[in-house]
Amino acid sequence: MSTRKVQLVISPVEPHYVGDGFRVHNFIPGINELSMQRMSPFILMDYNSKFIFEPSETPKGVGVHPHRGFETVTIAYKGKVEHNDSSGGGGVIGEGDVQWMTAASGILHKEFHEKEWSKQGGEFQMVQLWINLPAKDKMSKPKYQAIQKADMSRYEIENNGGEIEIIAGEFNGIKGNASTFTPLHLYNARLKKGATVNFSFPEDYNTAMLVIEGNIKVNNSETAPTDHFVLMANDGKDFSVNAQDDAVVLVLSGEPINEPIAAHGPFVMNTRDELMQAFDDFNKGKFGYLEY
Repeated sequence: MSTRKVQLVISPVEPHYVGDGFRVHNFIPGINELSMQRMSPFILMDYNSKFIFEPSETPKGVGVHPHRGFETVTIAYKGKVEHNDSSGGGGVIGEGDVQWMTAASGILHKEFHEKEWSKQGGEFQMVQLWINLPAKDKMSKPKYQAIQKADMSRYEIENNGGEIEIIAGEFNGIKGNASTFTPLHLYNARLKKGATVNFSFPEDYNTAMLVIEGNIKVNNSETAPTDHFVLMANDGKDFSVNAQDDAVVLVLSGEPINEPIAAHGPFVMNTRDELMQAFDDFNKGKFGYLEY
């Protein structure tokens, strides 16, 4: 057994708004060592920690904007979001649901607080990840995966210790529903106080955790409080997580895509020329149409 050590426990930086509906702390790319390459294939993480939005007749969010070259994964913990895109994908994600949008060759989309939820307002908590695509798949056809909480694969932790929701990849032989372009694992570990769970990933997989609820101890030594990001070193395979309170932990681990990254705004490609082509294609209307 080769223990994977904690490299950094990172506090949330000051939040900023994406549109007017998402108040986020950015962890990837971020301060310290959290570059797009360091956590590849996970190239962005925005975390809307618990925040109360007041009731609004006009839903808050982000209007029509383009993406190319990667996937967006939105995980809802509190609140509801409505999504529409130019490939025909769309729907409402509520508490516990996941929306997995493959922008790939190019897509327009918009995301707002769901209309009826917006009228009531309330507690809102979400994570959005950007997952890079390898060069050979960047211009593939866009697609949309809606993963409902009720349909997620689950592993029950012994002694009523909680459960692991497997969004993508697998845990102890149980596979998640999401299809991915490169090998990666994405879980919600929902742990009861005192429960311990062991994880094991290949040593070269970039691995991290975000503490959504509660406080945890990693490898019986490093403590990570709510809303903190735990970056694991690439020095072993196995590590343990112990819940100091009832806890929810987002666990992500993936095989790095060892290719150049050229990123600007909503596009993530491999070269500057490809970025310029993306802007040109967008300006020429090649990403389809979506009503504002």
